Amino acid sequence: MVAGEGQSKFIILYHRTPFDEGKDEQGKRIWIDQKSPNGIIPTLRNLFRSSENGTWIAWRRVEQLDHADDETIAMDEPAPFTLRRIPLNDEQISSFYHITSKECFWPILHTFPTYFNVNNADWAIFEDVNRRFADAACREAAEGATVWVHDYNLWLTPGYIREQRPDLKIAFFHHTPFPGNDVLAILPWREQILESLLCCDVVGFHIPRYTENFARAANTLIGARRGPKKPVDPKFITVGTALSESSVTEWMEHNGRRVQLLSSPVGTSPDVIQELSWSPDVESHGELIVQDTKKGRKLILSASRVDYTKGNEELLLAFERLLERRQDLHGEVVLMLACVAAASGMKIYEDTQRSIEEMAGRINGRFSQIDWVPIRFSTRRIPYEEMIAWFCQADVCWITPLRDGLNLVAKEYAAARRNRGGVLVLSEFTGASVVLDGAVLTNPYSNRRMDEAIEQALAMDPEEQRDRMLRMTNAVEAYTVKDWAEEQLTGFPEPASA
Repeated sequence: MVAGEGQSKFIILYHRTPFDEGKDEQGKRIWIDQKSPNGIIPTLRNLFRSSENGTWIAWRRVEQLDHADDETIAMDEPAPFTLRRIPLNDEQISSFYHITSKECFWPILHTFPTYFNVNNADWAIFEDVNRRFADAACREAAEGATVWVHDYNLWLTPGYIREQRPDLKIAFFHHTPFPGNDVLAILPWREQILESLLCCDVVGFHIPRYTENFARAANTLIGARRGPKKPVDPKFITVGTALSESSVTEWMEHNGRRVQLLSSPVGTSPDVIQELSWSPDVESHGELIVQDTKKGRKLILSASRVDYTKGNEELLLAFERLLERRQDLHGEVVLMLACVAAASGMKIYEDTQRSIEEMAGRINGRFSQIDWVPIRFSTRRIPYEEMIAWFCQADVCWITPLRDGLNLVAKEYAAARRNRGGVLVLSEFTGASVVLDGAVLTNPYSNRRMDEAIEQALAMDPEEQRDRMLRMTNAVEAYTVKDWAEEQLTGFPEPASA
């Protein structure tokens, strides 16, 4: 590959497109904006405002691969950039994404090794898809361009890019947890994955624990040299929680290359959330919630996806125990469980959703009264303005995954609650637990800890609520999603000494 063949100075590689594809009434293709202003996609898309000749590389589904070339589309929002889409057929998507990424990598990343299934994986397809992303990036990249690769399903892409284009600056951000090296070692392809990531200039993780897990794995599994450790940034809680770290490795060296390691949790857009929270649409949704759901009761909100890592079943059992203990709360509290259904068609997610639905139905059957149903359950994707209204009305936000890379819902709740009080009950196995000082932390594996946390949240006096929420809101406002992107893209190291 000839350096400088392409024109793009800034390239993003992410499996999803920057807009959703749709059709208008005449059947012509249109691009539809995602509703959430806080998601990763709108944030990444906005980076093209300050980058001339940028390119976004994603995939597209095709029926047949014969004669299907990469599709290049000129986009003009929010500024001119190129969308390049790599054609994949159903077999490739199923193998690359649903099987290798979700059945092999996902349970290892979240430290659920008993769910790990390697038997159906076709590693050659995973390699091929990653190589095609890398080839597309190399064709688009101008000499010395910056390439930002996102998430574990493109683990091998940096290595393939570096082989072709040593002139490029490569950053990688890991959106999930990164496990301990004893768990990572379960993957039969661990060396290839680590070697590829160490071809980057910058590798970023949400929190220092994940950074340290990576540094330890790279050191012990492939012999990369660890740089000095430094105290973690003041935005992180350094002691007392399951995921806290007091110091973190600054860089790794491998094959003559120095790789900068960054711990930077994805932020929100608190100004946007707070502006929306007082908008007519959100206030209208809020009135409906007050009239149809709250009706003078305390509202507990939990929002997540259908996934065995999200702890929805453990949360429902804790709520059931609360109703068993506290008959005085019957008719006085309601749980809104917003649990977006998985669309992948994977059996494990279908089984998880069935279990959640059956559990919620059983609890409602046990405790419902004529004028009170204790659990409201929704699997639909709630529009963003409506979600903000739920944040504004929820007295308690109950977020207790068994493992989560960060959890933006927790941060969004804190952003929406400025000057409103409210209580965030948060699993200490989320990345957000080491950045949201003021949350009521709990252990979702422990019935006693879950019971104590929800009791504490429901009994907390308004003054303590305001104090805790102010600390969390300040933390969210001090490190926004813009700060995250800037830190990732300005963290390139000086060349390693010979």
